[in-house]
Parts: sequence; structure tokens; C-alpha cells
Amino acid sequence: MGSPLANLSLARDAEATDSAAHLPVAIIDIGSNSVRLVAYDGLTRAPTPLYNEKVLCGLGRNVLTTGRLNEEAVARALAALARFRVLCQTMRVRQVFVLATAAARDAENGPDFLRAAEAACGQEIQLLSGRREAELSALGVVSGFHAPNGVVGDMGGGSLELVDVRGAVVGQGVTMPLGGLALQDLSGGSVKKAAKIVREYMRKAAPQLETLRGRTFYAVGGTWRAIARLHQAARGYPVHVMHGYAVEPTDELSFLQVVEQTDVALLQDVDAISEARRPLLAYGAVVLEEIIRVGRPREVAISASGVREGLLFEQLDRDTRLIDPLLASAGEFNVLRARSPRHGEELITWTDRFVTTLDGHETADERRLRHAGCLLSDVGWRAHPDYRGEQSIAVIQNAAFVGVDHPGRAYLALAVSLRHTGLAPEKANAMLRSVAGPRLFERARLLGALLRIAFPISAGMDGALGRAPLTVEDGRVVLRLPRDWEALNGDRLLNRVRGLGRIIGLDGRVEMTDSAA
Repeated sequence: MGSPLANLSLARDAEATDSAAHLPVAIIDIGSNSVRLVAYDGLTRAPTPLYNEKVLCGLGRNVLTTGRLNEEAVARALAALARFRVLCQTMRVRQVFVLATAAARDAENGPDFLRAAEAACGQEIQLLSGRREAELSALGVVSGFHAPNGVVGDMGGGSLELVDVRGAVVGQGVTMPLGGLALQDLSGGSVKKAAKIVREYMRKAAPQLETLRGRTFYAVGGTWRAIARLHQAARGYPVHVMHGYAVEPTDELSFLQVVEQTDVALLQDVDAISEARRPLLAYGAVVLEEIIRVGRPREVAISASGVREGLLFEQLDRDTRLIDPLLASAGEFNVLRARSPRHGEELITWTDRFVTTLDGHETADERRLRHAGCLLSDVGWRAHPDYRGEQSIAVIQNAAFVGVDHPGRAYLALAVSLRHTGLAPEKANAMLRSVAGPRLFERARLLGALLRIAFPISAGMDGALGRAPLTVEDGRVVLRLPRDWEALNGDRLLNRVRGLGRIIGLDGRVEMTDSAA
């Protein structure tokens, strides 16, 4: 198997010749709380949602006590499915997958509903078992995180699925009736009673949760994403993307207790949460609190990738699955936004050469972040020059990337913005700097300095950087230019080489050579 970058290039070239890969695909997810349509731009390693719509139908409400799906909820769901059918036709979706989960699985009138639902959406519906739902949730985390290691918990309206994941290896999942609607139903609307029910089930799930100690708990599901949004608001957190948002368990526990005990209407930024979702937040908090207490994870990470993304990931061939999801996402941005996409790839090779001559260790994760930064380096070029730094931050900070945590996302935004604004620490976005942390901030300055040298040589176009190697030699940063480029050797370029040198504590100079490197 080749390098991740080589695999990415091969996949890109293969997709370019396969027009079907870039035709939209869609998933309709008939859940216990919501019925959702998500259409994606294609069946790729890091698909981007083209359209996303949910209808909070509440199919799972009272199913555990009545045994049946509520007629009004069924009517809302069937109307949504008919609407989604038309939308898929309008978007020219080439393939539609329709999934149904706990509510349809548990209700005695579930089979009747599924027949009516198939007629409404015009597609065959896959009714997922609890174990199959857990497997797909875990595959969603595999698709959306770089080398995940922990336990995936997918909390829907009707059930909670738990499954171990280590890299691409998915364990055998368990399912419990601990979804938000199910808990509300079983407890008669009492959060205290719900907590007792959760504790009893978690004792039974202890063998699965014991493997979580010191690892990551990946929280999947709309209720937990809503809690995370409120947690971000309470902290004044600057990056509003949910995927990859991670918190320490002690911090999370104290906030979960606030959610359980406080009138949700009083919480900061609660207006961002739908009114239908708000009554379920306390039940989501109770479940997550008990998972943290029993499992004792190192961190809790929010995943926007779940069953739907897991199903798409399952359709990919083995080589495509092995592609780094961050590089796949950054590569798409490079193709769509850069002046010359090949230039971004050449930047990877050019900076690789420099880093190999530099004292100091670059970790494997820092290397992949640098590669992604090279691919994203030109995303702001269409903005006015005075605002290219801001534009780069806006794009990268909020992009639908997967395979990157929030410190890594902050690193990418900082590195590309510093290329435009200059390297002085005070010019960096202070909030992003705090998210990145000291080590990644300095790595961002280093990449920003490299980009500030590369672009005046190449003008953002491919084919140039190979003739202008940059290395560390004899304790100096040395940029070599061919004789026929002597006109480029002015104060502007020399100052940028010296600026890179100051970051790493070395002198810098530009030399002319008689032969191309």
C-alpha cells in the first residue's frame, strides 16, 4: 500500500474518470425521534452533505408503554417521506438508502407502518437490528475520525447502542432501551426515576464500559450534539462545529448536572435547540453522566458521523476506506478553491524536504496536519487582499471537515491565515490560538512562514517550487533559486526567509545556483 497522499491522488484520479462517484446519494433515516433526509455530493471518502432536512415526528413516543406507534406521529412521518421522495428526484439522486430503527423495530404496528412508508418514499426500507445499528454507528466514527480508539455510544429517541472501536476494527455492539423518548416514557417524565433506570442498565453493560477506561467516548446522536452546543455557549467557545468537539469528563459531569437540574429555558443559547428536542436534554444528560461514571473515559468527543455515514463508508472499496479523511476533505477544497490544485500537492513535497533537514521531531499527526494545511493554503485567494486571512479562517474554522479534532482545525486556520497577515504572534486569532495550544500554534507559525516564502516564488501555480529548494544547512535556512530567476531575489523574499529563520532560531539567506534542483 502506498502513502496516504499517493492513495488520495489515485482516488481523486479514479473519481475523475467515474462520473457516477460524483452523482448525489441520499439516506433517509426513520428514527424514533426524527425522520431525516441527508443527500451527499457523492460516494467518496469524505462526502459533503448537499441537503439536510429533519422532521421531528416522535415515532418512538410512548411505544414502550403502549406497544404502538402514535397515529399522528405516523402521519407526520409519512408526509415527510413523501416530501423527501420529491426532493430526491429534484436533486437527481442516483441511489437512496432508507433505514428504520428502534421505533419501527419495537412497535406491534411497525410492519404496517413500514409498508406505508415504503409506498410513501418509493424505496425498500432496511429495518436495522440493534446490533446492526451499533455496527453502522461505529463505522460512522471510523469514517469521521483519524484512528479512533474508544467506545461509540449512539443515543437516539428509542435506544442506546454501545460498541467498541479500535482503528478500523469494530467490536460487537449492545443495544438498550435508553433513548430519550424511551426514557421519558419508562420514567413517566421523571428525570430522577430515569436516572435509576439508567443505572440499572449500565450495571448490565459494565463489561462493555470497562474497556472505555482511559480511552475516548464518541457521543453520537442529536440530543448529545444539542448538549454539546449548550456547553460551547456556556464556555464562550469560538469553534461552533460539533464534530470533533472534545471535553474532559470532570468538566462534562458538572455541566450535565446543570442540564439535569436547571430549567432548560434558562440555559445560554437554548434558542439554537428545537423546542421538540429540549425536553429530552435532561435524559441525554442522565445517560451520558452514567457512562462517564462507569466507564471513566479520557475524554468525550462529539461525532456528527453516525449510522448514515457508516452505511456510506461500508459501500466504499478497501483502498478508498484507507484514505485519510482529513486529506480527502482538504483535497476536495484544494480542487474547488485553489488557483492551481497541483500547487497544493507540490507544497507538500516542498515542505517535506525542508522538515527533513530541520532539527526537532514532527509527529505523524503533525505531519498530516501540515499536509492538509498545504492543500488548504489557497482557499482565501478570491477575497480582497486585506481580508484573505479572515476569509481563510472563516472557511477552515467552519468547514465540514472530518478526521480532525478542534486543536487541529485551529492549527489549520491559523497557519493559512498567518500566511496572509504575517507571523507576529499578536496578529494571530487569540481564540483559535487558545484552542490550538502552544505546541500547535508554533507549528502553525512554522507552516505559515513556509507558505509566505513559497507563494512569492510560485504565484500559487504549479511547476515552480521544484526549482527552489528550501533547506537547513550548516545552521542556516537556505533558499536556492536558479540563475534565470535572479529577478525574484529581492528584499521581500529575503525578509521572508529570514522571518522563517527567526521562528526556528537560525539565520536565513537566498543563494543563486547554476542548475535546477
